[in-house]
Amino acid sequence: MSSSTKTKLTSLERAIQCAALALDKKALDVKILEIQRISTIADYLVLATGTSDKQTQAIAESIRQGLKKFGKPLDIEGVKEGNWVIIDYGDVILHVFKEDMRRYYNLDDLWAAAPLVEIPAEYQWEANRA
Repeated sequence: MSSSTKTKLTSLERAIQCAALALDKKALDVKILEIQRISTIADYLVLATGTSDKQTQAIAESIRQGLKKFGKPLDIEGVKEGNWVIIDYGDVILHVFKEDMRRYYNLDDLWAAAPLVEIPAEYQWEANRA
């Protein structure tokens, strides 16, 4: 690791990294919601969907591993079951759902007032290329 390697991420950079790593594992309907103006729980929510508990677990693990060099999450819940995994980084909260759980809990509508953050095209392209 070179000394010029960045060891700290802004909350937006962390949210984008979460989304990029989720897309890399073929997550569906990945969204970044900017909630800092409407809530104090975090700056961003990242929502992603897996098609099975195994995929949901793989998405969450990929993100945890990918962000490890930038620090540990404050908390991780739901990995064992794989229905709804939450990884809390303090400034960013990641939710990886199985499809039925995402529909049932409907965080998309619950946080409808939050502006969507565009995921940079290079990450979208990587996911759509495969």
